Amino acid sequence: MSTTDAGGALIGDPRKTFLGHPRGLVVLFFTEMWERFSFYGMRAMLTLYLIQHFLFGPVEAQGIYAAYGALVYLLPVVGGLIADKYLGSRKAVIIGAVLLVAGHFTMAFEGSGGREFITVGGTEYAIQVEGRNTDRQLYAVTDAGRVPISIAPEGVSVVDVAGQPAGSGAQLATAAAFPATIAADGYTTRIDRDPSGEMTLFLALSLIIVGVGFLKANISTVVGHLYEENDPRRDGGFTLFYVGINLGSVLATGLCSYLGFTYGWAYGFGLAGFGMLLGLATFLLGQSWLEGRGGPPNPEKLAGTKVLGIPLEATFWILGLIAVFPVWLLMQRHEIISTALPWLAGIIFALVVGYTVIKLQGAERARMLVAQVLIFFSVLFWALFEQAGSSLTLFADQSTAMPSWFNAGYTQMFNPGIIVIFGPIFAALWVWLGKRNKEPSTPVKFSFGLMFVGLGFLVLSWAAVTQAGVDFRVPLFFLFLTYFFHTMGELCLSPVGLSMITKLSVDRLVGMMMGVWFLSSSVAHIVAGIIAQATATDTVAGVVTNPQLALDTYSSIFGTIGWTGVGVGVLLLLLSPVLKKGMAGVR
Repeated sequence: MSTTDAGGALIGDPRKTFLGHPRGLVVLFFTEMWERFSFYGMRAMLTLYLIQHFLFGPVEAQGIYAAYGALVYLLPVVGGLIADKYLGSRKAVIIGAVLLVAGHFTMAFEGSGGREFITVGGTEYAIQVEGRNTDRQLYAVTDAGRVPISIAPEGVSVVDVAGQPAGSGAQLATAAAFPATIAADGYTTRIDRDPSGEMTLFLALSLIIVGVGFLKANISTVVGHLYEENDPRRDGGFTLFYVGINLGSVLATGLCSYLGFTYGWAYGFGLAGFGMLLGLATFLLGQSWLEGRGGPPNPEKLAGTKVLGIPLEATFWILGLIAVFPVWLLMQRHEIISTALPWLAGIIFALVVGYTVIKLQGAERARMLVAQVLIFFSVLFWALFEQAGSSLTLFADQSTAMPSWFNAGYTQMFNPGIIVIFGPIFAALWVWLGKRNKEPSTPVKFSFGLMFVGLGFLVLSWAAVTQAGVDFRVPLFFLFLTYFFHTMGELCLSPVGLSMITKLSVDRLVGMMMGVWFLSSSVAHIVAGIIAQATATDTVAGVVTNPQLALDTYSSIFGTIGWTGVGVGVLLLLLSPVLKKGMAGVR
């Protein structure tokens, strides 16, 4: 007869396995695969959706995306603490998954979006956009029909549309009494917002943010609970779990982008919602395979405690829903997040450094300080790397020449696809070098990560100057090459980051340092937003009006941050002997 231990795990019966691992890993693999499917499927379209559908300017859209990313990485700190102290990882994952399902399906209710109008000579015309890919066409809507137009720095001009007879644009303009050309100072534009649609958008993002807060850190914790202490299969289990993450990313960015760009945003977001629903169903139906692992730390206390007459577990469900409201308010004032979070993070980081210097001594102090130095450098890496969802997505849309069957959302497949191929190679490489006592130290790996991410931007900056065509677009290959270098950097830095925290932190402070790690990633998204906003140029109805200026701006900003990444990486490489010594024997 089996019983349970303090964490709810079944003991006494032989454990069943699948391919040599606890069979619960299968449940967590597919749960996380579908959760990442929904998350990355939505992310691949989000910035373009904000600009094309709601007609936010690029600066505003990238500010919203930065605030979203910052909160997505900040709230897991709170969710992890709640799980560790009260709920346990499994119950926290269920709460998070339910909120994520609600959030992703809410994204499918897109409303009417924004509407832009152009006024010429006292007459106002609505502007319509046909298509969502790089070949989008603007139309001025008149009483006599639609007139295809182009808006450039020189002004507005009527154009011919591919597939129509030459001169058809001008003929339509004449029939509709729409001017064939309009000088830059001869027209004005205005945007009508859809307030209810925007409120629904921010509600959806808020549900997703709070859901990720409950789920992100805790599902990885359940993976850890599947293995006993010092189980040699643990690293292999996490490697398989990591493959699930990236498999979900590849599938999502391909399928959701296809539906979103081809049939409409609601279809892409709806598919992401179904992905999350499958993840939730997998987790719930697979509970028996988890064997009670990741249960609450004190099941009796959780079951017997009530708050205002409400059971404690139900209280956290209610608090999760209540938390959506302040997040919803913050997302509508995203500049508050961008202003306040860096100051808060700076104060917390200073307090942690002060505590380390004053309260710790010897090897403990040295290791903690090295961890804090590497966390500081990681902020720059993630600030550059996370351009993927903002400025690099807009670069794909505005300044990249792509085949007709390819769209900007598909470029988000590059990173996870490269990880699936090269992740096992890097893992084997570190083992091979380790056996020969030649594996680079953690600081050296971090420096490689920074240099690779900087090199990726230098490639794109160079291509923008030397390889752009007459339409001011760079061949897709160079954007792929940028993602390749960025992914090489990620493989050098990301897998060792969390391991570094656990190895260098004092045992009693691991939780605090893990919180600082997530907080630094949150701040990195704010910095990433500032960088992305610097690349923005004007759009009308979501279409960039000056392709040459857009390309030149990208080239300048990418060149600056590229050299910054390489330079800081070299600096860290020079500091690595000192940092390695401070690690006091920890590899």
